[in-house]
Amino acid sequence: MTCFQVVITIINIIAVIVAPVIAVVIAQKLQDRAEKRKDKLQIFKILMTARIYGWTVDSVHALNVIDIVFSDDNLVLSAWKDLNDKYHTSNPDLQHLKKIEQAQFKLLETIANALGYKDKITWETIQNPYVPDGFLNQLEAQKKSQQAYLEVLTKMGSMFPKESI
Repeated sequence: MTCFQVVITIINIIAVIVAPVIAVVIAQKLQDRAEKRKDKLQIFKILMTARIYGWTVDSVHALNVIDIVFSDDNLVLSAWKDLNDKYHTSNPDLQHLKKIEQAQFKLLETIANALGYKDKITWETIQNPYVPDGFLNQLEAQKKSQQAYLEVLTKMGSMFPKESI
């Protein structure tokens, strides 16, 4: 066996050992990237839906994990910080509520851009969610029903004397 053949044999042995390790590392990195994108997309979908319903448990959870899921995106973190700062106002007036809404839209736009939807999801799309009139009527009726139920319970509660403990 010549020196050249020995070198080739050693290279083949190293390749047989190293190639699967490299393949596993690459596959893991691709899987991690896909999982991060999935998490980012889930947050985006929840916040886009929150434009219609307002606060939900899911939308609050989504906002609270932005710092983790988008830790590698300074633009999203900056937009979230701006919105979060605006949320921390006692008794906001109508003008401040408008600023909060604009910051919410800005966060959505920034996340859309981070996900690669820059030309597909526009500022106009974000500001104008689809909400059919029948759905709004249903939400309003549900709200009135809940208020009436609360009033009945409050009146019933006042009919009974409170026991002293």
